Amino acid sequence: MRIISYNVNGLRSAMTKGFTEWLKTDPADIICLQEIKAHKDNVDFRQFDELGYEHYWYPAQKKGYSGVAVLTKIKPDHVEYGNGYMQSDAEGRVIRLDFGDLTLVNTYIPSGTSGEERQTYKYQWLDEFFAYLHTLKATRPNIIVCGDYNIVHKPIDIHDPVGNKKSSGFLPEERAWLDKLFESGFVDTFRHFCQDPHHYSWWSVRANARNNNKGWRIDYISVTAPLQEKLKEAKIYPDVKHSDHCPIYLQLSH
Repeated sequence: MRIISYNVNGLRSAMTKGFTEWLKTDPADIICLQEIKAHKDNVDFRQFDELGYEHYWYPAQKKGYSGVAVLTKIKPDHVEYGNGYMQSDAEGRVIRLDFGDLTLVNTYIPSGTSGEERQTYKYQWLDEFFAYLHTLKATRPNIIVCGDYNIVHKPIDIHDPVGNKKSSGFLPEERAWLDKLFESGFVDTFRHFCQDPHHYSWWSVRANARNNNKGWRIDYISVTAPLQEKLKEAKIYPDVKHSDHCPIYLQLSH
């Protein structure tokens, strides 16, 4: 099973920049998208049908904001929209698909960059999501959590850890939440394979940051411990450019 997680920062915008042409290269069996900023009825989804993808959408109630979707060539047995927390569900932040005994959770964790109110909500959301995952894990032990987590885990994951020490996304409380997640039985699949610095998944649109690789690694595919032995490969694709993020990739053996 080949999985991609990709914050497209507006699916319609990404489609004008070659997203569909990239899909034609068959990058993965399952593509988890975040920040789609669109509803199914205002996207030319026939392009996905023609490429053999089924698609499941969970947009935000507010137009042009947030939202997640999954394109998949493997038919899920079960799909759940939302995680049962009202504000999160209104913002279209979680969609779950089950494939046999495997559960895939695609999520778009809130950003706290717009101010104190959203940063406070981000902490609330993280607590709620942690509870949701661990409730799920009790009955579905094989979980993959794809998404834009909007958190840098360690200094190695950001180009300027000193200058950003007070930036939302690299705050101690946020990073501690990732510590807690990984200590509670989840594995950061990219770091399972690669311990090198300078691997990022998001770049500011300012100051030529992407060309200079001054980025942040805030997109993750995490798996529960029972799946660790099935991990085959994890990659980041910085050269794929339809967004200010890039796709990240995981391959699992059967």
